[in-house]
Amino acid sequence: MTRTRLPLVLAVATVLLTTGTVAHAEDDPSVPPGTEASASAPVDVDPNDPDLKLPEGATLAQAKVLDIKTVVEEQSGDERREDTNADVTFALQAEVLFAKDSARLSGEAKSRIATIAQEIKTQGASTIRVFGFTDNLGSSAHGDILSKDRANAVHEILDSEINDPSVTFEVRGYGEQYPISSNATEAGRKKNRRVEVTFPRTDN
Repeated sequence: MTRTRLPLVLAVATVLLTTGTVAHAEDDPSVPPGTEASASAPVDVDPNDPDLKLPEGATLAQAKVLDIKTVVEEQSGDERREDTNADVTFALQAEVLFAKDSARLSGEAKSRIATIAQEIKTQGASTIRVFGFTDNLGSSAHGDILSKDRANAVHEILDSEINDPSVTFEVRGYGEQYPISSNATEAGRKKNRRVEVTFPRTDN
């Protein structure tokens, strides 16, 4: 049986205007569907309005491209990819990679990691960060060890797939630090149990 992955795409952009910095939030997930502003006719603008003119001697700031972040997540939440102007981050939920309380990779996990390795080759990245995280169940010391062991396991597959001695890795286990969701519910804890792989992006 073939499983179809339906990605959920979230794009966030910030736009710099002459009057200041304004967040562009058409895709803001905090806005419930159906509550968006309805379309209306263009507003008449008085070209002679003094508030629309620069004071004498004033100049516009130099144009600046601000950071744009794109997030693509599987509908199941098993895998998430974040792209910014500078980096690419893949976040894999622990349940996809390992059995409960284990750092032994599954067959499916190795296939997913191999796909990430191919993207690293495409980007020509030479520095890769592999960070492991857990939820807050159990002792903090146990979470630190487990998250580091899981990060090491992912690193070993990436290193084997990339097979390039010029590539350097930074591998860390952060345990329950840096949660991305609430640990008050199992759904939140599941998101926090993850391994993230981050590397610089290029113009390829």
